[in-house]
Amino acid sequence: MALAMAASGFVLSGCMSSKDTDIDALALASQTEPADTLYNQGLANLDAGNLKEASAKFQAIDRQHPYSEFARKALVLRAFTNYRLGNYDDAVSSSRRYLSLYPGSEDAAYAQYIIGLSYFRQMPDVTRDQTDTGRAVQAMQEVVDRYPNSEYAEDARTKLRIAKDQLGGKEMQIGRYYQERREYIAAINRFKNVVDTYPDTRHVEEALARLTETYYAMGLTQEAQASASVLGQNFPESQWYKDSYALLQSKGLEPRSGGATSWFSNATRAITGADRTPANARAAAGEVGPPRA
Repeated sequence: MALAMAASGFVLSGCMSSKDTDIDALALASQTEPADTLYNQGLANLDAGNLKEASAKFQAIDRQHPYSEFARKALVLRAFTNYRLGNYDDAVSSSRRYLSLYPGSEDAAYAQYIIGLSYFRQMPDVTRDQTDTGRAVQAMQEVVDRYPNSEYAEDARTKLRIAKDQLGGKEMQIGRYYQERREYIAAINRFKNVVDTYPDTRHVEEALARLTETYYAMGLTQEAQASASVLGQNFPESQWYKDSYALLQSKGLEPRSGGATSWFSNATRAITGADRTPANARAAAGEVGPPRA
């Protein structure tokens, strides 16, 4: 009797399992829509501004038809909709996945651009941590380097300059903090980093003037003169140069170029090569004089 009941239970269990499987398969089939239908629905929602619904449709394509051509197109569009929704982490994740799966596709440049935009939109105030700003620089530099002829390269260059300017501003903020506390070596390192790393930003003039001030405060007059010389060669009409020149003149000093192999000489070359045309002729000739009235 016990064996018979056990056998009966086994058969019944087997029948229920088969039935359940059939039901699941039918349910799955009823829930699956053609890839082109989902894609067109996603585009329609995107055009109508229904970004959440559009993202859901593009995600459904990836889930239901992962190896289709529509899945490739939907993935980059999902990255875009998430970017527009402000879901920047998801936008970056979808874009990176797209680049790993389709690195040579026609939309690869756009996927990389979405990564840069996602970090760019998260750039904080200069007083805060600049991790996302650094990531924006890296991502936009990828667009410029890998896809220089794409339609996104020019805007990437613009945003790259803005992000670098922000990083230079952060370095200046820290440098000024150290200078005010008379921690001069730490301040000098920050100001030099601005000149070395961000020579094409608006912060270079102040960085050179702060170097002049800091070296002067330390009694390192030759370095102060050399810093002012670099400033005068590249920004002869700058108020920063006028102030630096006046500081040196208070002790009967004037700007004087550093040695040909010194950091100051390298700084001059770096700034001169940073597309600062008006100053190029003077810097190349090594000319330096008093600021103009």
